[in-house]
Amino acid sequence: MKAQEIMTTQVITVRSDSALQDAIATMLEHGVSGMPVIDAQGQAVGMLSESDLLRRTELDTERRRPRWLAFLMGPGKLAEEYTHTHGRTVADVMSDKLYSVAPETPVRDVVELMERRRIKRVPVLESGKLVGIVSRANLLRALALATTALPAGSKPDEEIRERLARELAATEWAPRYMIDHIVQNGAVHLYGTILDEREREALCVAARNTPGVTEVHDHLVWCEPVSGAVLGLPAEPDQPRH
Repeated sequence: MKAQEIMTTQVITVRSDSALQDAIATMLEHGVSGMPVIDAQGQAVGMLSESDLLRRTELDTERRRPRWLAFLMGPGKLAEEYTHTHGRTVADVMSDKLYSVAPETPVRDVVELMERRRIKRVPVLESGKLVGIVSRANLLRALALATTALPAGSKPDEEIRERLARELAATEWAPRYMIDHIVQNGAVHLYGTILDEREREALCVAARNTPGVTEVHDHLVWCEPVSGAVLGLPAEPDQPRH
């Protein structure tokens, strides 16, 4: 999936030379918490978000630092903060660190960028021009529309077993040499030992997501790896294994 497949193309923007009050009114009118900032030529030059408006003289929320810390910071940094808290145009307040992606950027890379930079939205640029934006809401809508239902119809037990084995073999967390799974009439029975209780639910999720599975039975035992003590008994009574 690419950014262009989930992005919003009708993007609410604001000019860098716009009055800050007008930008705030636009955000409130359209119910957005942030928007790209463009220059007179339509090039994206920054972002304006709610976090940029938290420290304002009108709210009496400017940072107040001890004299010694202000001295160490130097006049340049203090002057920059003054502009940010007292400025009246978008350019005074916006963040000019613009993290963007291209229309062909995989959604995986978009999410990694959002997590790494701790941002909620990413402009999509093509030749420097703004063509869309991907926000967390876009990701949620894409997730809601994704096909999550398992394929209809029954599957042979051996096929289910092989599919689940391949899924677990492809993971880095599954203790596949310590567990076993048996399939009977579409029902998966999980046996063996886990060394972390969180592995139990992950194994059950992998089994439930396997096409053809009708139910999952948990017979796993949780064992503390250092002492060997059994900390968690099977969630269900053990059954004869075939």
